[in-house]
Order: sequence, then structure tokens, then C-alpha cells
Amino acid sequence: MPKLIANRYGKARVRVLKILRNGATHRIKDLTVQAMLEGDLESSYTKGDNSEVVPTDTIKNTINALALEHLGDQIERFGVVLGQHFLQFPQINKVTVEMLEHDWHRLEVNGKPHSHSFSSGGEARMFSRVSTTRDKNVVQSGIRDLVILKSTGSGFEGYPRDKFTTLKETSDRILGTSFSATWDFIRDPGDYRVSNSAIMTAMLEVFAENFSPSAQATLYQMGEAALAVCTEIDSIELAMPNRHCVLIDLSPFGLQNRNEVFLPIDEPHGQIEATVCR
Repeated sequence: MPKLIANRYGKARVRVLKILRNGATHRIKDLTVQAMLEGDLESSYTKGDNSEVVPTDTIKNTINALALEHLGDQIERFGVVLGQHFLQFPQINKVTVEMLEHDWHRLEVNGKPHSHSFSSGGEARMFSRVSTTRDKNVVQSGIRDLVILKSTGSGFEGYPRDKFTTLKETSDRILGTSFSATWDFIRDPGDYRVSNSAIMTAMLEVFAENFSPSAQATLYQMGEAALAVCTEIDSIELAMPNRHCVLIDLSPFGLQNRNEVFLPIDEPHGQIEATVCR
């Protein structure tokens, strides 16, 4: 007899944009939200009994409605509010809310940031995951798909070789990536936005300033920097998929390419990952 050993359900890709007004100056919070519920729901799967199933349309409406009062600068706190709300249903014992924040930058007019006009921030999105039970809240924050590149200050040498190795060693290469990271808070930092900004600044300084003998070494150093600057996190998971830039051979045209002209490629890419903890 088959047995259901785990289940959860919810609403994904809920889009909500809120204008935060401070007089004539506006800020934008633009989120994609997923809320997943777990609990005493087995009968809905095995017996077709919907009596305990909170409709996913209700979940979507709740996200939109609670955004009016509770969505502010710290998206983590909005996630906690959503989790606690859904725990009001007695059959629900765990709620996991994931939020991707779409960035917007102020347009400049006459050399000054405009009060209410913006341009899209591109691929990068801040991220938060809040898991709520009746005993505790577990808060994670991070970054997704931040495209960063350094045109020098990176190399790759001293690796093992066999008959399938064609890669040439170099002490001067481009290091480009679509960077993602998730860090785990063990304590409330007071202001998640300030802590997240400090973590990002510390990691990007390492990426920019430190010579990179490999993506692996740079990833570890970025994790070290994050832990050093924020005592309220105890671990960080990082991913650095390489965005390779291949030197183009211009010799058929009688030209010498001195590390100046490259072909950017996304696939296949090296996938470098690490978890760093205290």
C-alpha cells in the first residue's frame, strides 16, 4: 500500500509591487513571493478531502492584502508576518515564504536622483526565505543572479592535466560570474537591510580587490568576509557559475590579440559552490 511521507502546497510567483512614500520621495518594493504550507493535509491527497485545504487563491490574496500594512524596507519581516498569519489555521504547522526582490534604481535628472522615476536594476535580486512554525522563525537572506566581472586580477594555474586537458594555464584572465548566496541568521540583527548591505559590500570588496587564484578561493574568501562583518549569521552558502570569456583567435586576419577581445559564453559553464560556517 503506497504511503504519503511528505507534502506541501501553496502559491508561487505572486507578484506584488508597493510604493513606499516619504512625502514627494518614493521608494519601490517589487517582490515575487512563494508561500508554501505544511501540516495535517494528508486526507486531501489520499482521500480527495478538501476540508483542510486553504485555497491557493486565498494565499495569493493574503499576500497582497498584508503587503498594504506590513511590506516595508525589510522584506524578512514581511515574511515573518505571512508565516504567522497562515499558522492561524490549526491544521497548518509550518509555513515557508520565499521572496525575490526586483531592484529599481533612481533615474538621474540634471545630475540629481529623481524622486519618483526609476530604471530596472537588471538580473540581480535580493532574496529572503522565512520558515515559520509555532516554536520559531528561521530567517535566511541572500542575493540571486548578481552578474559581476573583473577584467584582470585573476588566474588559474597548477591544476592536474591528462590527455583530455586542453585548457592553457594563465596568470591573467577575466573572472565573470552570475553570483548567488544565502546566509542564515541566528539572531535578529535589528535591521536586516543594513546587515544585508554590509554583507554584500564586504563580499564585493573581496571580489574586486583580492587576486583570485581560482573561483574556489575567491568564493571561500567572500564567505569569510561575510561572516566577519555580520555576527548575526553563522553560515553562508555561495554559488559562482562562471561566465566564461574565451579569447578570440585573430591570427587568421594578421592581428595579435593581447587579452583584449573575447567571446562571452554562458554554456557550458563551471559551477563552483561552497558553504562556509563559523
